[in-house]
Amino acid sequence: MRRTLRREAASTIGLLADEQDFAAMRRYRTFAFDDHTIYLQQVESLLKTLSARGTHARVALFDPEEYAEFCAESGIAPDAPASRSRFTAEIASAGATVAYTGQPIDTLIPLLVGRAVRRATWEYGTALLAGLGECADCGQDIGHAAFDRASHLLLRLLETAGPGTHHLVCSTPTDNEHLLAVLHTERGTTGPARLESEEGAEFVTVLAVAVALERPGGVVLRTSSAGAQDRVHGWRLTRGNLVPLSAGEVFSAYCTDADTGEPVAPESHVEYCAGFELGADEPEAHH
Repeated sequence: MRRTLRREAASTIGLLADEQDFAAMRRYRTFAFDDHTIYLQQVESLLKTLSARGTHARVALFDPEEYAEFCAESGIAPDAPASRSRFTAEIASAGATVAYTGQPIDTLIPLLVGRAVRRATWEYGTALLAGLGECADCGQDIGHAAFDRASHLLLRLLETAGPGTHHLVCSTPTDNEHLLAVLHTERGTTGPARLESEEGAEFVTVLAVAVALERPGGVVLRTSSAGAQDRVHGWRLTRGNLVPLSAGEVFSAYCTDADTGEPVAPESHVEYCAGFELGADEPEAHH
């Protein structure tokens, strides 16, 4: 009976993804590992064992600094396996996790780090929108109005893009961070586009920040269809509207290294196209 119950109890592992975080945990006497490579091998072995037993396992990113703060706030001893287990449960309930489905550890770590970055972006954007308060002229909540506007823009974009597999990127600067969101979606010849709710919320949040702050945000859409070249379209965000870029502007933006400004060779089998008009402009662009 106990073995049966054990198979139905989900497991979450707090993973120290890089050597710096691993080194920070070595100051605790009860942390038994002294080699990061061996540690990752043992984590992967444990995940395989859990999966073989039919146990659902997830992996969460373990941050030593957040762990130390958690222990101090909770009044628990940090140098104890029970404390690490408790912290892992906390971050799994509120943070970013990845389900183990047999991925190699080298594949799992980038997925986990990417999920954590997306989660942090969403939390930062949400907090920023919530702190904007009400418009002095009309009394509307600025963050709420911007989120509604961004949701409308995304829906219009997906409706107008038509069928295909769509990859969207939205980016905008803020005072402290450069926010970036990515959204993958598919749309058949009939019906609306299918998108994952968490990715959709993250994308809309970043777009809403650009709308609310009137920052120079941008959106790029890449569409793939069977038997055809990929098409890339682009828009700049201006006063709550997505303004289409020309084909030349899309080519320049897509074929320039964002960090160095150096040209990047265009991809083969890709057509760089002007952004298209999104049509109806409701809800109102300005609160």
